[in-house]
Amino acid sequence: MTKPTVSIIIPCLNEVNTIRSLLDALRVQTYPCKLMEIVIADAFSTDGTSEEIGKFQSQHPELKCKIVDNPKKIIPSGLNIAIQNSTGEIIIRLDAHSAPNPDYVEKSVQDILDGKGDNVGGVWKIRPGNETWIARSIAVAASHPVGVGDAMYRHSDKAASVDTVPFGAFRRELVGKVGEFDETLLTNEDYEFNTRIRKQGGVIWLDPEIRSNYTARADLSALNKQYYRYGFWKWQMIRRYPGSIRWRQLLPPLFVFSLFCLFIGGFFSPLVFFALILEILVYGFILMGVIFPRAIREKKGWLLVGFPLSVAVMHLSWGTGFLFSILTFRKREILS
Repeated sequence: MTKPTVSIIIPCLNEVNTIRSLLDALRVQTYPCKLMEIVIADAFSTDGTSEEIGKFQSQHPELKCKIVDNPKKIIPSGLNIAIQNSTGEIIIRLDAHSAPNPDYVEKSVQDILDGKGDNVGGVWKIRPGNETWIARSIAVAASHPVGVGDAMYRHSDKAASVDTVPFGAFRRELVGKVGEFDETLLTNEDYEFNTRIRKQGGVIWLDPEIRSNYTARADLSALNKQYYRYGFWKWQMIRRYPGSIRWRQLLPPLFVFSLFCLFIGGFFSPLVFFALILEILVYGFILMGVIFPRAIREKKGWLLVGFPLSVAVMHLSWGTGFLFSILTFRKREILS
């Protein structure tokens, strides 16, 4: 049986620190190089990313790699432009922060040929953005159920039909069936794409044997921006697809809302202010209790501080972004 051709699409903006590790990981895939092409949609990087890609192209001409411009400078438009400029029978979407295992492409293609799913993907192994204690703490938090809930692609070891997968691999004709990535969403574009697939009777398949490394944010400031953006655009996604909401997505905004209400109420009653302090303390002790056995077992005392801080930033930023998105949407409705 002839193997299908594969186009690996990658949206990119200022990823000079990670793009080469991704390209090197693709070069050593077990899938034949002659059947693969890499299409990078670059949003006019200014940090030397395109020069780094150029070096790879000149050093490894056996693997076709090209750059296309992404003038809108957003991920979904980059994905759509990359697809439009690709030729493969199967599309595999990757991220410039990722580094797939050597058999990533081969296993993804095999799952599609076996009919396991319309869009198939695997699990992430989260690696730190650098070797500081806070970067390593962020990596632990970003792969822990307390931090990310039931997002199975971050910690599952069982194959299953799921709501979404990171990135994903699918046949080219699927785009013609369900449409391109939604360019009105600045994030959550994968989830929205997978929601349309499921609404049309398709299957999203998670295979834990399809593995890749993903580089987490290196500091709390970058983590805050990332999760605020996730929360903000998640509301826009849920507004369009109310049935897609999950319990874990409601907890952060409810937590942020409760803190805000108790803070305001504290100006009128000492008991309410005491309740605010109590809620914060209980939350902190829960996070410390969750990570305490691991910190002791692995002799990583810094996790007792870094893990609670990282998870708190993730929850508070996500919840704040979600609530602010609701408020700004309601304001636009009233003004219109």
